[in-house]
Amino acid sequence: MNLKHSKQRETIKEFLSTRKDHPTADIVYTNVRKSFPNISLGTVYRNLTLLADIGEITRLRVGDGADRFDFDTSPHYHFVCSDCGRVSDFDFPFMERMTQVARESFKGEIEGHITYFYGRCENCSKQQMPVCNANYSI
Repeated sequence: MNLKHSKQRETIKEFLSTRKDHPTADIVYTNVRKSFPNISLGTVYRNLTLLADIGEITRLRVGDGADRFDFDTSPHYHFVCSDCGRVSDFDFPFMERMTQVARESFKGEIEGHITYFYGRCENCSKQQMPVCNANYSI
């Protein structure tokens, strides 16, 4: 796609390239405003949508209502913490095998898949206090 050059779009991509936490459009907006104080949230949304549509970034819809954006467009999985909401890359060695098995099991054409793993991240798991019922008397 032949797009007109946009300093704002390039700044959005630069910001995303420095992040591994898959920020929302609001977080992108807050940070891009440092370089472009007059940029609107709508402009940020439109540019993020355009970049995702042309495959320069990935849009993640992890079920929390807010789209998140990933600069890394290579095939990989994500982990979503159900406590803190953090979205992180998740290395899973069987990704290509899963696609292969699905292709063998399906009569149509499978081009790929998206998988999110959910649970509690390491930090949230450590913070949860164990429940101890040892002091109960009947």
